[in-house]
Amino acid sequence: MKNKKKYNFVTVILNGLLVIFFHHNVTAQPFHPENNEAFLQEEIASIYITIHPDSLAVILNQNNLYSNHEFPATFRYISSTTDTTIQQVGFRLRGNTSRNANKKSFKISFNTFFQGRKWEFLEKLNLNGQHNDVSMLRSYLSAKVLVDAGLPASRVSFVKLFVNNEYKGLYLNTEHIDEEFIQWRFPSNTTGNLYKCAYGSALQYAGSNLANYENLYELKTNKNENDYSELIAFLNVLNNAPNSTFACDIQAVFDVDLYLQTLAIEILSGHWDGPTYNKNNFYLYQRPTDSRFVLISYDMDNTFGIDWVNQNWENRNIYNWSPSNDSRPLYERILNVPYFKQRFSAYVHQYVNSFYTYSNLYPHLQQMQDFIANAVAADVYRTMDYGFDQNDFQEALTSNWGGHVKSGIATFILYRRTAAINQLVLGNLSNPCGSLGITPVDFDPNLIVKTTNLLGQVIENPLAGQLYLQWDAHGNTRKIIFQPE
Repeated sequence: MKNKKKYNFVTVILNGLLVIFFHHNVTAQPFHPENNEAFLQEEIASIYITIHPDSLAVILNQNNLYSNHEFPATFRYISSTTDTTIQQVGFRLRGNTSRNANKKSFKISFNTFFQGRKWEFLEKLNLNGQHNDVSMLRSYLSAKVLVDAGLPASRVSFVKLFVNNEYKGLYLNTEHIDEEFIQWRFPSNTTGNLYKCAYGSALQYAGSNLANYENLYELKTNKNENDYSELIAFLNVLNNAPNSTFACDIQAVFDVDLYLQTLAIEILSGHWDGPTYNKNNFYLYQRPTDSRFVLISYDMDNTFGIDWVNQNWENRNIYNWSPSNDSRPLYERILNVPYFKQRFSAYVHQYVNSFYTYSNLYPHLQQMQDFIANAVAADVYRTMDYGFDQNDFQEALTSNWGGHVKSGIATFILYRRTAAINQLVLGNLSNPCGSLGITPVDFDPNLIVKTTNLLGQVIENPLAGQLYLQWDAHGNTRKIIFQPE
């Protein structure tokens, strides 16, 4: 439908600062699905797991913490609108170092014993204990800012977990990244290869032998084909393409612009435990329609002031995020291209002048803190690892706790945003490879049916000076900069 207000638009000249990497097939871009019953936002649902005590004892045995064996259990989900019970689900621990915590994280699999079975269109749920976070809001906020930026991210909700009727505490219910995740985010690109990148995935080229990659880059889809050839080709381009052709070569195999948006969010949120600093916690997905890889972030809990590596993430320079003594070719080679660097800068500038502000995020954090406060107060497991108490929780938005919690969340936002603004170097360069998308000549300005962001999501109230798409009734698009009348 047409916008209710009357607007004046300026069509974009496809060069300079506003050149974007956009293909004719808009559905190649990621979408974020609506929250359903599994991801309630207005209430805290309860999950009850009933499992044989002997099985639970095996799961929690110190010698078995890193086992991924799934034991049968009964799953029950209770909210104000549903009471659902599912027999014979798989239940196990999840996570890496968090498996040693007193407050464990768990995975629930609906399809372990019944192939293809789903609940609310999901095969799995990840219940994250957030034992590391005195506020219990950092992972939630990380997902929120990714979505605010229009990037692929897991849906999340808070739930209360009971195992054999014992309250295990408040958990962040986090959507699993798998085939279902891809189908929702890339509805016209559902059949590509998805790789989960484990700790140590520095995206370096290690020759043409598949065996050199399987342990770090776990193929999660199309397992029968076990095809790593295009991943290896991408890493070869990333690491070995000559500087003279790199800007064009990398765009042919990797969605650079989507990566620059993701990088801007990771740096603004202080996400060091990802691909750029700690070579950890990301997926790569290859879209079938254009064969380009997309980077997807996940497990962004070490953010917004959490630090385990003795760095000042509030003030660290946005152009020097990777470690000085260890190569990160994706970050380093891409930002070494002046045009890519200015595109990254433009995204940082856009975010710090829209949703990533203290005045925007702090009231929401206060609301969420009140929302979960009672469930947190009853969660004795969250106190066992670091001694967090309820007063620590109440002060977590604006006060550091000490140790690994170097900043309150809102305080981190305030200082990170200020530092980023002071560090920004904006430019006005053209894509050295020219435009990768051109407004169709048959676009009909008299039949405009909607305005969307660059990901195809409908925008009802465009922001002045921002880049959008207009769609005509025939499905053609043109890029515009919104200017209020």
